[in-house]
Amino acid sequence: MRYISPSSCEARLKNQEVEIFDIRETYEYEICNSGFKHIPMAEIQSNLSIIPKDRECVIMCRSGKRAEAVVNLLETEFQIKNLLVLEGGIVAWAEQIDNTLKLD
Repeated sequence: MRYISPSSCEARLKNQEVEIFDIRETYEYEICNSGFKHIPMAEIQSNLSIIPKDRECVIMCRSGKRAEAVVNLLETEFQIKNLLVLEGGIVAWAEQIDNTLKLD
């Protein structure tokens, strides 16, 4: 499993080298809209077709734990290997990159 720090992710996002998927629940996303593509964790398997295979994709949740579980599933069950986990999730992103995001 590969990880990416918020600062590295931001730099790669600016260069359009990665796509970010927010897998938090809908109510979490509504409280704190990251602006990234939203696929709730429970719906990830039914939305595999929207995850690009030709570039790296960052999976994020609140703290990183659910993202780890999703990446593990996608790598082992579906052989998707272009995935990264955002270290610290939206909490770290809000603290280090975008302090306008309110988590509650």
